[in-house]
Parts: sequence; structure tokens; C-alpha cells
Amino acid sequence: MKNLNFRHLLYFWQVAKAGHLTRAASQLRVSQSALSAQIQQLEAYLGQPLFDRVGRRLVLTEFGTTILDFAEGIFGLGQELMAAARGGEGQRVQQLRVGAVATLSRNFLENLLRPTLGKPDVRLCLESGSLEELLGRLQVHNLDVVLSNRPVVAEVGRPWRCVRIDRQSVCLVGPPRPRGSRFNLSVDAPRSRFVVPGPSSDIRSQFDVWCEKNQVHVDIAAEVDDMAMLRLLARDSGAITVLPEVVVQDELRDGRLQRYCVVPGVFENFYAITALRRSPSPIVQDLISHRKIR
Repeated sequence: MKNLNFRHLLYFWQVAKAGHLTRAASQLRVSQSALSAQIQQLEAYLGQPLFDRVGRRLVLTEFGTTILDFAEGIFGLGQELMAAARGGEGQRVQQLRVGAVATLSRNFLENLLRPTLGKPDVRLCLESGSLEELLGRLQVHNLDVVLSNRPVVAEVGRPWRCVRIDRQSVCLVGPPRPRGSRFNLSVDAPRSRFVVPGPSSDIRSQFDVWCEKNQVHVDIAAEVDDMAMLRLLARDSGAITVLPEVVVQDELRDGRLQRYCVVPGVFENFYAITALRRSPSPIVQDLISHRKIR
């Protein structure tokens, strides 16, 4: 049996991460035809196709995903070897690549990742995007974990591992009320304006069901998907806002906002999504194991 040609494997690794022959060829400084030939040779050596062509994109086959996992381990160890050679074993820095959906609370993210930021041997790389964009990057191992407020289900070619790591109560918050004046839901809600999460939000769906069940009518001033904007409107609009308390934790602490009540039975769930890997990241495992809830 011939020895595996690691240049072929390196080229496959770059193409899988780029998702496009032209882009990978530019990065590797080789012609597109030469790169395509190298991939075909590797497929012939391994005996199975590594990619399916979807339009102009190359999408990993299930077998290709398995081979990419091995390639990640091989070249990841190579990078660690070079880091150890340059700085010594005790100087080695591990990279944690986190994707966060754009609608996620920045306060929640900061609270979750703060322990990691205090580790001198860990370099955090954080990027934001839509859930589908981030899952695409996770599939080719450009990310170690995706943080989301929506769960995902494993499917063929995308065997996600989705773990709920936190759950936050949803509250009604608004401007501080006069001293001694308590918020009365049945009296105050009908004569107030509300800022609520957008229709696609799971919080919104739960809140609408709760309002219908309890015969609470709300006058909606704004619907907002982005938690950062929801936080600004809660702080500046004077309306009652429906959101998890963590989103406005600083404003509640310094008295700019007041929590009127917790909405019973309405929660926002937070999930950590990882891809099945032969050698899971120990940093990610540590992050998830300390926050995992049932």
C-alpha cells in the first residue's frame, strides 16, 4: 500500500475550508486545474468522492466530512508543533473559534465567555452571523462551536451535537416607576405601549401564547429581532419591553430600568452546537460541561 501523499491532503483541507476551487487555488498559489487534479488523485487513492458540486460551490460528502476531521487533527497538531518549537511547551496558545448568532444577547455572550478571556493560554476568536452561515463554517471546522438561541437537529451530512447550556426567564421592563407605585398587569398593560421581539423569535411565540391564555392585550410599538437594538429601545423608548433580564442587566443594576414582572413560563434557551469530531476541542468541552443543563 502506498504512503498517503500529505500534499494532496493539505490541498483537500484548504478546498474544504474555502468551499470553492478558485478561492483555494488563489490561497495556495497554484492553478485551479492543478488543484482539481490533486483532489481527483486523492479521491482515487481513498476510493470515494470527497465533494459534491452544488452550483459553483463544493460541498463535502459524508465521507469527505470524515476525512476533513482527520485532516483537521493532522494539521492542527502540526500547528501546535510549530508553536511549541517557537515558544516552548509552556508558551503554547490554543485558539477557541466561536460563532454567535447575530440575535444573541451580547451580555449573555460576555458572561459565558468571561472565564475563557482570563486564560493566558487561550486566544478567543469570535464572529457573528446568521445561524445558517455559522453552521456552514462549523461543518468545515472553521469554527469550534456555534452559540444560538435556536436548537438544530442533526441530519445526514450534518451530524450536529446540540446542547442546551442555559435558560433565562423573560421579563417586562420599563422606566423606573414612582416610589411605592407597583406595576399592575391588568391595569397598566392595556394603557402602555410594548416593544417586543420579532415574529420569528421563540420568545415572541411564547409571549403571544401567554397573552392569549391570560387575556392580556398589548399595544405593540415595535418588533425587533436584534437583542442589541431591543436593549437600546428598552432604555430609550419609555415603552415596556419584553426580553430576558440578562439583556439589560447593567441598566437594571444602575436604576435606568426597572423590572416590572417575570412572565411566567416564558424563557429564552441558549444552545451550544458542535460538529462531531474525532478529537473534540478540550476548551469547548470544558465550556459546555460547566454550563450544560437538562
